[in-house]
Amino acid sequence: MSYFKKVLIANRGEIARRIIRTCKRLSIQTVAVYSEADKDALFVREADEAVCIGPAPVKKSYLDMDNIIRAAKETGACAIHPGYGFLAENGAFAERCTEEGFTFIGPSASVIRLMGDKIAARNQMQAAGIPIVPGVDHGLSSVEEAKRAANEIGYPIMLKASAGGGGIGMQIVHSDQELEKAFESTAQRAGSYFGDDTLFLEKYITSPRHIEVQIVGDSLGNLVHLWERECSIQRRNQKIVEEAPSPFLDPQAREALCAAAVRGAASIGYTNVGTMEFIVDGQGEYYFLEMNTRIQVEHPVTEEITGVDLVEWQLKIAAGLPLDLDEIPLSPQGHSIECRLYAEDARTFMPSPGKIETLRLPDWARLEFAVTEGNQVTPFYDPMIGKIITHGASRQEAIRKMKDALEQCVISGIKNNLPLLASIMDDPAFQAGTYDTKFVESALIK
Repeated sequence: MSYFKKVLIANRGEIARRIIRTCKRLSIQTVAVYSEADKDALFVREADEAVCIGPAPVKKSYLDMDNIIRAAKETGACAIHPGYGFLAENGAFAERCTEEGFTFIGPSASVIRLMGDKIAARNQMQAAGIPIVPGVDHGLSSVEEAKRAANEIGYPIMLKASAGGGGIGMQIVHSDQELEKAFESTAQRAGSYFGDDTLFLEKYITSPRHIEVQIVGDSLGNLVHLWERECSIQRRNQKIVEEAPSPFLDPQAREALCAAAVRGAASIGYTNVGTMEFIVDGQGEYYFLEMNTRIQVEHPVTEEITGVDLVEWQLKIAAGLPLDLDEIPLSPQGHSIECRLYAEDARTFMPSPGKIETLRLPDWARLEFAVTEGNQVTPFYDPMIGKIITHGASRQEAIRKMKDALEQCVISGIKNNLPLLASIMDDPAFQAGTYDTKFVESALIK
C-alpha cells in the first residue's frame, strides 16, 4: 500500500538510505536533499529525485528550513520525513511543514516542543507518575543558585542543558569548585549547539545503565511499546553498541519499565514513533531521562526482535491509518545487537575524515551504511559511517555473529573504531551483561 505519492527526506547518510529503502518497497517516490559536500553520496543517487540545498555547513543546508520547504514544493512532495538529528526534533520545522501543506512524518509540533524542553519534560513525567532523578524543576539563574541546589541534593551531580540531547551539553560535577568551572562553559556549549543556554541539574546516578523503550502510537488512540533497548555501551555519553532486549532486566522489571513508558507517552497524547529513555541504577530503580520524538539510530535492533518495519509504521501513522497490532509478536523474538562504526580514533575518539580506500563488509549481516569504497568521509558531519546488526535465537548467538562480522570487516584509508568494537564483544563483562555506562572508559580505555 502506498501511504504517500512522494516523500522528501530532510536528512542524509544511512538514515536517508534506510527511509528510501522502505519507500521503494511501498512504491513511494522519494526526494533527497543534499549539501554540496554530499553531491556524490549514495543516498543522493538512490532517491528518485535529488535537490541541492546549499553548501556543506549544516546551517546553510540541512538546517535551512526555507531551502528544504522550497525543494519540497518544486518536486511536488506531499510529506516530509525528518530522519534523526538536524531538524527531526525542531517544533518550528514540524509546524512550518504543516503550515506549508506538507505532512510531517512525526509527532505534533507541540509535543516536540514539550519534550524538547528537558525541564518541562521532567515536570510532565513527574505529573504522570513516572520516577524522575532528584534535581531542580526550573532553569538555573546563576552559579550561586546551582551550588545551593547541588549542596541540597548532594554531589556528584549532573549539570545539563535544558535543550540538550544526544549526550551533548551535560557534565558530571563533584564539588563546588568543579561547578564554578563547568557552569559557564556548559552554558556556552548549550547556547552554541541548541540556541538555548538554560541549565538545570540532577543527582548523578552511580553505576547507571541507559535503557530505553520503543513507543508507537497512532491518531486513533492506540499506543503500545515494542520492548526495550540496552544502550549503556557509550563513549563521551554517546552510544556505540546497542542490544535488545536488555540483559539486565528480569521479566517483572521489563514489564514495569515498559508500562511506565506507555503511561508517560499517553500523558502527552503521543503519536508516531518515539523513545522513552531511562537511567536505571544498580538496584534496578529506574528514572525518566528524556524522550526522543523521532526514530532512533538504534531502531534496527527493535525491528530485528519484532519483525516490524518502523519506517513503514511512521509513514502509516502519518497517513492517519491505525496500527496493525496483530503484527506485534507476543514476546521479543530472539536477541539483536548493533555496533556503530565510526571514522574516528579508537582511543581518543577524534574524528578521522578522509577517503575510504577499502571497505569490505560481511554480506550475511544486516548493514546500514552511508558510504561505500572510494567515498569521502567529510569533516562537516557526524563521523558515523555505518551500522552492523546481528540477530540470534539467544544473546550468545547474537554476540558470536557480531564477533564474526567484525572480524570480516576490512577498512583502510581512515582511522576507525573497529578495534574497540571487537574488544567490547570479547570482554567478559560485556558477555556476562554486567556493565554500565562507564564500561568503555573504565574497562577498555586506560
